[in-house]
Amino acid sequence: MPHPNDPKLRSFIDVAPDSHFPIQNLPYGVFSAKDGLAPRVGVAIGDYVLDLWQLAQDCRFDVVEPAVFAAPQLNPFMALGPKVWSSTRARISELLRHDHPELRDNENLRKRALVPMTDVKLHMPFAVSGYTDFYSSKEHATNVGVMFRGKDNALQPNWLHMPIGYNGRASTVVVSGTPVRRPRGQLKPPTAEVPSFGPCKRLDFELEMGVVVGQPSVMGEMLTEKQAEEMIFGFVILNDWSARDIQQWEYVPLGPFQAKVFATSISPWVVTRDALEPFRLHGPRQDPKPLPYLQQAQPNNYDLSLEVGLRAAPMNEAVNISRTNFKYMYWSSVQQLVHHAACGCAMNVGDLLGSGTISGPKKDQRGSLLEISWNGTEPVELAEGVKRSFLEDGDSLVMRGWCQGNGYRVGFGEVEGTILAVE
Repeated sequence: MPHPNDPKLRSFIDVAPDSHFPIQNLPYGVFSAKDGLAPRVGVAIGDYVLDLWQLAQDCRFDVVEPAVFAAPQLNPFMALGPKVWSSTRARISELLRHDHPELRDNENLRKRALVPMTDVKLHMPFAVSGYTDFYSSKEHATNVGVMFRGKDNALQPNWLHMPIGYNGRASTVVVSGTPVRRPRGQLKPPTAEVPSFGPCKRLDFELEMGVVVGQPSVMGEMLTEKQAEEMIFGFVILNDWSARDIQQWEYVPLGPFQAKVFATSISPWVVTRDALEPFRLHGPRQDPKPLPYLQQAQPNNYDLSLEVGLRAAPMNEAVNISRTNFKYMYWSSVQQLVHHAACGCAMNVGDLLGSGTISGPKKDQRGSLLEISWNGTEPVELAEGVKRSFLEDGDSLVMRGWCQGNGYRVGFGEVEGTILAVE
């Protein structure tokens, strides 16, 4: 049977060359449709959602019970482990191939199992057990350090020795399309003698990727590179909304808190690690050499293009303000997971790890408005008379990402959020 990543594969469903969802992708999500059934698990293929519960009901899977795909989140399926993930993806690929008649020629099953994307509502794809956000782009960390500490002290002494992160809040991770209320908090501008409480005035985004952990680890035990890799089910695009003025006052000495926990948005489709395999590459050279437990024997970065569009409230269409690539990350997702568990921390099915802001070496590759506007001193011009240093009420932000193959692309769709005013 052809491998699901074979670039020569074609589906009996027409898929445009620039679609994010060809047969080589097959990302998982949770959807509901006009049929009135509860949210359940599906796979994106072209402009359709393949209803896996319908296929399981029809006994098209040997190793997966129908109840797994009837669940309103991916967690029960992820818990089955990497061998089931791979065999299920291979079976779905077989069912969708243009030269395989099983689903193609079964009109009744085809009508039940293939739902037009325009007729579905997409939900949170998995129940987030815990959320940790990292700080792993050398370019981003350097830019921020130069702004606030000066060029000679841009990176803190520990940054080149381990992936830096903090624990966020799983309770406010939301799916694309969920509006984001402008947060309130303590503010203390440099000119003020005492803090005040009120709406954030310097609201920002952070372009990130999110790792979806699909297997648990044991409390008290460390992970090898191979074990960490096999625990990763897939990836989502992640927007780490950030209140910069709240953060500036609160982050000493323990780091971000209220400035980050009010909302984190993710894309509704989880692209599997298997689908990204053809796009692996080595990340930046790490100097000094990491400690032995963080050293990598294989490439763990990905050639994954990313872009950010901003539609200011007075505008009809979004304008791209950043184009970058996941390959620039100094610390890989595998290193982040290894380090997270290194002290004995138990990882759970459904844990989400934010990569940290993804910025590249060029000015148009910066992954936050803090960097793009250089802390508000260089506002970005979106349209005639419309400029932004930070996000204003009514502004909408959209992020997209994809890996480009030979005649196809493996994409994530998009993650969108619109800023609502404080009540």
